[in-house]
Amino acid sequence: MFTDGDIKANHFLLLVKAAALFIADQHEEAMMRVQELAKACPSADTRACWIVKAYLHVQLGNHASDDARHKEAANHFTAAVNTSSSFSKLAIHSKYEDFVVLFGWDLKSLWETANKKRCFALLRARKLGEASEAHRHMMDKCDESTKANCFGWSTDFKQKCSALYHADGDAAFSASDYDKAITLYSAAIDLDATSDTIFIKRCKAKLEMKLWEDALLDAQKVIELNPSSHIGYELKHAALHGAQHYDASIEAFQTMLLQLENTPETQTRQMRQQYRSPAEVERDIREVIHTQLADTPLRLLDTTSGLLCDREAQISVFKTSTEYKELVSSTIRHTDLQMERIAEVVATYFRCVMLSHRWEEKEPQLEDLQDRVVYELEAVGGIVKLQSFCRIAREAHYRWAWMDTCCIDKNNNTELQKSLNSMFVWYRHSALTIVYLSDVPPSSKAGALAKSAWNRRGWTVQEFLAPKVILFYQSNWTPYLNDHSPNHKESTVIMQELEDATGIDARTLTAFRPGMTGAREKLRWASTRNTTLPEDVAYSLFGIFDIHLPVIYGETKQNALGRLLQEIVAQSGDITALDWVGESSQFNSCLPASITSYEAAACKLLSPSEDEIQTSISMLRNNVTADSASKLYTLLSNLSTPRFAHHRLDLPCIVFPVTEVKRSETRDQQSYEIRADGLHDLLIKTREKLIPFSPARSIQKKVFLVRPWNHLLLDDMQSVKDGLVPQSASQNEKGPVDVDSYSRDLRLIVRLGQQFSAFLLMQQRGGGYKRMASDQDIIAQIKDMTSIHKMIDVRSLEIL
Repeated sequence: MFTDGDIKANHFLLLVKAAALFIADQHEEAMMRVQELAKACPSADTRACWIVKAYLHVQLGNHASDDARHKEAANHFTAAVNTSSSFSKLAIHSKYEDFVVLFGWDLKSLWETANKKRCFALLRARKLGEASEAHRHMMDKCDESTKANCFGWSTDFKQKCSALYHADGDAAFSASDYDKAITLYSAAIDLDATSDTIFIKRCKAKLEMKLWEDALLDAQKVIELNPSSHIGYELKHAALHGAQHYDASIEAFQTMLLQLENTPETQTRQMRQQYRSPAEVERDIREVIHTQLADTPLRLLDTTSGLLCDREAQISVFKTSTEYKELVSSTIRHTDLQMERIAEVVATYFRCVMLSHRWEEKEPQLEDLQDRVVYELEAVGGIVKLQSFCRIAREAHYRWAWMDTCCIDKNNNTELQKSLNSMFVWYRHSALTIVYLSDVPPSSKAGALAKSAWNRRGWTVQEFLAPKVILFYQSNWTPYLNDHSPNHKESTVIMQELEDATGIDARTLTAFRPGMTGAREKLRWASTRNTTLPEDVAYSLFGIFDIHLPVIYGETKQNALGRLLQEIVAQSGDITALDWVGESSQFNSCLPASITSYEAAACKLLSPSEDEIQTSISMLRNNVTADSASKLYTLLSNLSTPRFAHHRLDLPCIVFPVTEVKRSETRDQQSYEIRADGLHDLLIKTREKLIPFSPARSIQKKVFLVRPWNHLLLDDMQSVKDGLVPQSASQNEKGPVDVDSYSRDLRLIVRLGQQFSAFLLMQQRGGGYKRMASDQDIIAQIKDMTSIHKMIDVRSLEIL
């Protein structure tokens, strides 16, 4: 009506109309008209269209925000920013003042407002990446004056956005999604890098991801932001430990402890009690080391350096090792688990490989190796064997090795004593024992082990019984029978061959336990073996019997063996060591002069069958009263166990006085007929010459046939429970008798008769008795069960 067809005026009025429609809540109609105006009037100034459109988008965004439709709001504010981006720095508020007058629009800050609202809308919509990018874009586009005006708003926005990133990072960390947590924490740090808390959390996430160097940078930042806090140094210690910078990690940990000790906060200061200082850890490690080394040799070869080391040298080497520093750096808390960790690392590091071999000419001695490198020695004689042994151990990842010829100071009596008494324990606790068969050529077939001279040496008995893991090597240091398994004790073929060669059953070979049990059998194992030094025949058996005795080279073989045997009898009460054939010892006539005397099979006492026992008990019921049977049992049970003192054997025995000795009429001049009170006539054979005597010749000689008392018979009786005795037999004039006890005593009398198949022939001399013939020399048959109880004489004899 008034524009007279002025296109610009018409265009302006149509925009006003669109704005009026928007104000009248016809939002879609208004936006459509603005868009149509922009398209329909391409030649006109379209800037006004974009200004109106931008402002209307801001208003729509406000409405959406008020209704918590944050994604929709963000879209509107983004549209407003995109629309107004071309005039962000123009003074549009003055050019289009009519809109300001008509509608009260704030066009001056339109671009700034749209950007700010867009940032917060994206933030509320949890589009954190887009929000932070929108913020960056805005700050990059605005001039310095606008930046100054937006500083407070920008700081607030970044803190809020950072907090949301922080919260999402915590959620990811809790879900063990450490990679995502690192990304989120990093985004938070990009917006606000003033808090040490976020760096602490990102550092922990990086530690979980084993990003040691990156974690170290965060730890340094924590220390920079909060120098008085212990946490930064704790994280620094963890990062350095993970990066294997152990010296630096220990230093960081010590600083952490100082921070805890010096903090004014009582609760934080109390946290110090959770940790051990490096000095305390080192003390704990030292204690574990001494415990570990208590069962290892006093001196070992370092297979890495080739040097011979005593225990202090071994510990010094360990303290310079990566394993030691890692252990000190890692075991910082007071927990049992950490002590287990120390024990595990120490045990692994100090694992020892022992060598079992046959001594040959020119074996290396201690003085040959002092302060010298094994691998640099001239490869001659036994040095070749030593070098090969160390290389084999090193290639198997064992740091320490032991060879008897060069790892014992034989000039030091104290060390020699401890070494010989501890050798079984050393082999027992070795990680591996290597048996070198120098006389078994490469590619040998089964049976070569049994023929090896190694199988005839005295010391090798304990060297293959004691270890739990053993490997046999041929002369060229290749595995025997090409068996590359980790433990030849698990090889059925090799153990069967060793059983056939030694007479020791395979089960004992693989699971031997030292002690006195089965003493006679253990003595038989050693009976065919020899040693370079005569006394070693006895010394090499100390570990087998779990005996510790002084080592006295020069004391003679008989004395060394005698001391061993007397200790076995005295400690265990086992009299089977008296069962032997051969020359008697000067140490004591009841003991053999040589270990070879045990090569003969042991005397096996036959136990009567249940039918025989019942028959004999029935016979004895008419001849033996309950009272006399009980007295016999009490007498035997009160006898002391065998013991030695001053080379004399105090031995409880059942004694039968010998009344006559005469040569047998057989051609065998070493056969004798003997009569003794309480026994039928006996025919004995002995290597010793006996002087005949009889009552008719009026020769008075105090000769006795004795049976060493075995307490095992009483032990057998303790378990007897039967009701075979008739009710009438359980009564006498003294009152009722315990049926079980009486039956037990009758069984004992039966066993006494049945088991009298081996004796000692003794002659009384001075204050004791001298042996004249041993068990194995005597053949005796006793059948009269009913008369034994009448003639039996039980006493303790002191045998010279």
